[in-house]
Amino acid sequence: QVQLVESGGGMVQAGDSLRLSCAASGRSFSFLDMAWFRQAPGKEREFVAAVSRGGETTDYGDSVKGRFTISRDNAKNTVYLQMSSLEPADTALYYCAANFLGGITPRAAEYDRWGQGTQVTVSS
Repeated sequence: QVQLVESGGGMVQAGDSLRLSCAASGRSFSFLDMAWFRQAPGKEREFVAAVSRGGETTDYGDSVKGRFTISRDNAKNTVYLQMSSLEPADTALYYCAANFLGGITPRAAEYDRWGQGTQVTVSS
């Protein structure tokens, strides 16, 4: 079984930066395509970013393009989400997710394992 543990969330002001981390254990991390999603209260889960197993391919949700960067370090079994120019609309619980069958996709249903989430709150 794969376990995912997110960290790095917090309370920041608009315009600040924050880096989230997701540490994976229990299965060969380098075989997993990884993604970040987020969910704000009363809203559906939203795709943020995804990265292929080797890190060579990435994809981003429209609302974060140009501000967020996803990356991974397979030697550390960790995927990161660097967030810049944060806005109050970015306030949400951020989840890390792993896709066992392969392929980076914005569809949450395609991901097999999820972390518990880390809260990001951006004040104006």
